[in-house]
Formats: sequence, C-alpha cells, structure tokens
Amino acid sequence: MKRQNHHLWKICCLILLLGVLSACGTSAVQPSGSSTDAEPASENEETVLYQAANGEVRIPKNPERIVVLADSYVGYFLALGIKPVGATDHALQNPYFQGMTDGIENLGDGKSVEKILELQPDLIITFSGVENIGKLEKIAATVAVEYGKTGYREQLREFGKMTGREEQANEWIAEWDRKLAEQKQKVTAAVGDQTVSILSPYAKGIYAYGHNYARGGEILYLEFQLKAPELIQQEAIDSGQGWVSLSLERLPDYAGDYIFTCDWSGDDADPSAVYDSSIWQGLPAVQNDRVFQIDPIAAYFNDPISLEKHLEFIVEKLTQ
Repeated sequence: MKRQNHHLWKICCLILLLGVLSACGTSAVQPSGSSTDAEPASENEETVLYQAANGEVRIPKNPERIVVLADSYVGYFLALGIKPVGATDHALQNPYFQGMTDGIENLGDGKSVEKILELQPDLIITFSGVENIGKLEKIAATVAVEYGKTGYREQLREFGKMTGREEQANEWIAEWDRKLAEQKQKVTAAVGDQTVSILSPYAKGIYAYGHNYARGGEILYLEFQLKAPELIQQEAIDSGQGWVSLSLERLPDYAGDYIFTCDWSGDDADPSAVYDSSIWQGLPAVQNDRVFQIDPIAAYFNDPISLEKHLEFIVEKLTQ
C-alpha cells in the first residue's frame, strides 16, 4: 500500500512540473503584438531598412540624435528642421549656417570615434569609402552617402524619408522652384548668350567646375542653363566628372565672359600667382569688372541652405 501511494505521489509531482514548464514555454514564444502588461516600446525604438551606399542599414524610424560626419550634408538636415548633435568643424565654419548651429558639438575632422561615442547617436551620416566605417557601425546605425551621385532635390527627399520629414523636404523643394522661376528670366535676360566660368586657383594650376561640385554651379548651369565655355562644357560637364584641372597658360580657353572664383582651401596654394598674373589680368572678364569672389568656405557647400545663399549672390552679381 505504501509503495502504491509513493508511486501516485511521483505521478502527481510529474504532472505539476509539466504544467509549470508548459506555462513558461507559452510565455517565451508570446507574439510581440499580443496584449501584455509591459510598457509599450517607445516610437524611437522602431526601425526601418534603408538602402545606403554601404548596404542595407536598419535605422531608427524617427532618429533623434544624428551625427553628420559628411560635412556636405549638414545643411540638408538644417533645412529639414533637424539640428544634428555633432558635425565636423568644416561644416560649422560655413558662414551660411550662421545662427543655425548653436549647440552642435564640434567633432573636428570627424575621425575621433571616442568623441562620436560620447554623443550617443542613434544615426550617423558619413561619406562612402571612409576608412573607419566599421567602427562607426558599432556605435550606431551608419548611413554612407556617395557624394555627387544624387541631385540635391532627390538627396533632400532621401534625408526626409530617412528622418520622417518627407513633407518638409517637399515643401522646401516647392518653395525653391518658385524662387528659381522668379529669378531665372531676370538673370538670363542680363547674361544672354555670354559664358560663365567657375574657377579656383590651387597649388598646381586652376580648377574649373561644372554643375555638380557646388560653388553655385548647380544654379548657373543646371537651373539657369547659362552657357559654359566650350572646353568646360566638354571636359567638366558633359564628361560627368564635374571639374577639370588646367594650367595658367591654358586659362584664356576656359575663362568665361563672367567669372565666379575663390581660393582653393585644400592646400598651400598662393592664389596671387594666378590673380596677379598678366594672363589673369588680361582676361576680358577681369577688364570688364565681371569677376565675382565667392567666400572660399561657403563655396564648398551645395546643400539647400547654401544654395539659397548662392542664389542671392548669383542674382545680385549677374543683374547689377
């Protein structure tokens, strides 16, 4: 009798244990969408897949702490009403951003992983091909952008899609197109069939720019469709390269009736070697007082904020 009772007791214990394990298993596989007493996940924890130059990246649906290491793109976020938590020193020096960058952490050249980590970003924007992208990807979702591959309108839409600000992107584009239409007739009437060049002296010669390397080229050549000198059209624009390097001796063949120019800030060039030369001084644009100096730092940028300022400058100079 004792042996029978002991056997029944073991069966009861086994049944009880199986019941507990079954309950635990059900809890472990409970679907994420089912109702529970737990707090719901915050909106910023939601993620979406984004196709970037560095592959498919899972990014926050509504990023709140964005670090922009690709200095060309800081102005895109400012135009969308987003102030990055960190940006490079070069971007923060852009005079066109004056009054808009207060509170943004200066990350110098952007290469210090430690400084970036301290900002606890949830999204990092960088150029494609940077050496430390693997380290950046360990800090936060990292989107690499290939410079010049996408026009500025589409690039703004992409950043709008990435940050949940597509409406703001479309609003800026609509207002921008209105401004361009308003000014184009005035500018083309003043310039007519005359040519326009964008030139920058550097250590080994002169750069001539086309329509996709900032310095107002997008407005002059793409939007207003002003004429470039034939060689710039062929070598910098039609080629798709965006720029061409030339010697001082060849300058007259690349110089337009109007010239927008600035010092090249990327090396130890002495611009006076060009500007004080007899070749430069003999150019028709120089003799006719049709040479316009662009701010050398602002010239680098072609984001929406900078484009608005470039437009004001171009219209003022070409219609005066």
